[in-house]
Amino acid sequence: MSHSAYGKIWVAAQGALEDLIQKEIPAEPPRPQKDQQVAFHTLATFYVKYVQILRSLETVYDQIVHPQKRRVIRHVLDGVMGRVLELKREMVDLEFSEFHYYDDILQDLKLTPEDIEIPIPRYFVSEKIRVLKDRERILAQILAKAGPQELETKVNVKQLSLAEAVRLIQVSERARQGRLRAKFMKEIRQEEEKEQQARIRGVTTLDPDEASTRIQKVWRGYSQRKRTKKERLEEMIFLGMLPAPQQQQTSAARLQAQQVESARHVVQEEHEVEFQHALVSIRETIRSLEGPDIKESLQEQIRQWFIECHDATGKFPDYPDEEDGGSAAIFAEKTPEQVAAELAAKEEEKEKKKKSKGKKDKKSGKKEKKKDKKGKGKGKKGKGDKEEEEQGWKMTPSNFLPTVVEGNKSYKDVWQGRDEGHNFSQRFDGELIKEEKRKEVEEEIRIQVDELMRQELKNLKLTVDREKGKKKKGKKGGKKKKKKKGKKGGKKKQKKEKDLTADRTIESLYEELVQEGLLIRPSRTKLTDFIGEYSYLGTTLRQADIEPMPSLSDVKQLMALYGILPLGSQAVHEKAPLMKTLLLAGPAGVGKKMLVHALCTETGANLFNLSSANIAGKYPGKSGLQMMLHMVFKVARQLQPSVVWIGDAEKTFYKKVPKAEKEMEPKRLKKDLPKLLKSIKAEDRVLIVGTTRRPFDADLKPFCKVYKKILLIPRPDYSSRLVLWSHVILQNRGLITSALDLSSLAKITDGYTQGHMVRAVQAVLTDRRVQLQGKKPLTAVEFISPLARQDPIYKEEEEAFKTWYAKTPLGKKRAKAAKASEEDGESGKAGKSKGKKAGKKGKKKKKKKKK
Repeated sequence: MSHSAYGKIWVAAQGALEDLIQKEIPAEPPRPQKDQQVAFHTLATFYVKYVQILRSLETVYDQIVHPQKRRVIRHVLDGVMGRVLELKREMVDLEFSEFHYYDDILQDLKLTPEDIEIPIPRYFVSEKIRVLKDRERILAQILAKAGPQELETKVNVKQLSLAEAVRLIQVSERARQGRLRAKFMKEIRQEEEKEQQARIRGVTTLDPDEASTRIQKVWRGYSQRKRTKKERLEEMIFLGMLPAPQQQQTSAARLQAQQVESARHVVQEEHEVEFQHALVSIRETIRSLEGPDIKESLQEQIRQWFIECHDATGKFPDYPDEEDGGSAAIFAEKTPEQVAAELAAKEEEKEKKKKSKGKKDKKSGKKEKKKDKKGKGKGKKGKGDKEEEEQGWKMTPSNFLPTVVEGNKSYKDVWQGRDEGHNFSQRFDGELIKEEKRKEVEEEIRIQVDELMRQELKNLKLTVDREKGKKKKGKKGGKKKKKKKGKKGGKKKQKKEKDLTADRTIESLYEELVQEGLLIRPSRTKLTDFIGEYSYLGTTLRQADIEPMPSLSDVKQLMALYGILPLGSQAVHEKAPLMKTLLLAGPAGVGKKMLVHALCTETGANLFNLSSANIAGKYPGKSGLQMMLHMVFKVARQLQPSVVWIGDAEKTFYKKVPKAEKEMEPKRLKKDLPKLLKSIKAEDRVLIVGTTRRPFDADLKPFCKVYKKILLIPRPDYSSRLVLWSHVILQNRGLITSALDLSSLAKITDGYTQGHMVRAVQAVLTDRRVQLQGKKPLTAVEFISPLARQDPIYKEEEEAFKTWYAKTPLGKKRAKAAKASEEDGESGKAGKSKGKKAGKKGKKKKKKKKK
């Protein structure tokens, strides 16, 4: 695609964003919405539209090469990402569910489920690729020094004596010869039978014409059947009734598109380097050429202001402090009298504050008593107002909407309608840089001029007005006091945080954590490798008061929203709803660990392993545990983004520790985890991710206090299994033909997880079986035997997960809301039935009167 094509996508995205901003910030504030379904539909529509804009902006930011445009797009992109997260939180608070379905909205907007997949911005990794490569190299060096971490599994081989070995060879060789002899004898018998049948029938010779006719008939039938079969296959593939044949090579068009994209990334880097050089050179040029003129004009304006103030008030004004903006306050398009009046008012306010400090403490008690009395008198009115305000749903104030509005304004002011016909190569715009740098240079020169003009004003006052600088001494004393207060506050903050490793470098701590196995290398897994299909009947089932099981596609979307987007962007993480912990719960084999590794791969995050099995025996004692946690979180903050993974998270909160695990001390982290969560702030891109396959073994209350965000990962449904079988077979060098009935295979494997499927495919598709696929295509029956050797997820286990999730805080809220809606429905029905009975009685009375 060309520069203009991506420019058009950007214009379309900004136009859609402008429409959304007008709807989100209407001229009149909207009334509270009482209908929950209407409120959710509004939120979901906003969410879907924002996701579409996010997808467009991510594509544009990745491919546009103009450095100044990319900065505007990035600003808007971060704002839209944050707004998507805020809308998701609103929907969760409204419906008390992590999973939401948009089938009806997609149908109204003529969209497909792929159109609302959360895109993962490629700049999360591309903008720090060098840092990631250096980290990978250092990690490889440390691991090479430490030696192999994992011990190779030793296979016990039974040693045979010479006699036993000879006997084993004899048995095998005799069996081989017996099989060959049996095969040979079978062929002889078949030939004898054929000869005997030929004798009985008698050998007849055909006429050459008749023989050739028969040969033609057979051949023509064979060739026509073959042609018909091929045409039917092509038609079925065209209609989508059969999968397309596996393509061994990527198409030429796709290869060319990939080459163009990579070439644009190279041009991006070149233009960025040129832009950075231009920023420095243009700044220096403006400072050298325009700096003296700016300085002179500022001095002349300030002197003119001195004279005008003296003529208007009879004395020279006080020069504004640096805190008030210095001479910038003079050039704010105000008259000398207005500026002088503002400065005098500020001084009076400062003096009043100093005098009223002692009086405030005395008056505060009286005011509180008066307020209490007023509160008692107006109690009824206040309650009524609150009830009126609280009725219905209102959109909560957004932290990201101002960012989006600001980015949209900068686009409209600078880039909308800008003629770039001369800038075909899309390099930086020098005029925009000059405008920006001229302001910076002017600000620098203004600070220097302020120092000179303060001294000049002091000299003027001494010579003309004969005033001494008493006020300035008072001000200086005030400033010193403020600085002292600041220092005291700083000392208090430092006392709270004790650095146990102040004498050590981050590099040494990093190396120690790698050697101890607490910092591990994440596998290169992408979120797209987590295969799952969209749930197409979610909205329909919920309208029928049936709670649908979430699909794997929904889980993948939530992982992108709760984990990848906040961790990937600092701007989003600081303002978005703070996510400190995340729990992935589900049966074994559903892909919990895979999602953790995908989270690290997509964001370039470090992966720390604090599983109870991994930390057993390391850093013993209370002091050792504190040191370990301090080191982990210090390195995690310094090298953020970071993911702290706790496998088998339920073991930390065991109700009762099993005897076999008492030596491992699985509950070591129970007391320290809540304290660590308090220390994680908005600027720390650190996420604690727990994975569990037996959450019902944990004490629920402390467990849910730590892990406030819980994702229940179910076993795959039919549509997901169908996609999974196809993906896993192709991934393991298998060929999908019409002989392989994937639909039946997906149906009979209900209850099996992704892990079961992968193991079954790997067991079937050996090297020999892969070679035989041309002669003997794969069939569904081959996969049943390896699946039968594995235990599926039974209904009892699935019900145990559901009942456990219903006891979590969000599950309780949803159950409570469902109960309240049922009671409302019953009361409504009862009211209608009473009304009908009353109506019937009235009709009967009328009839009696007529009689």
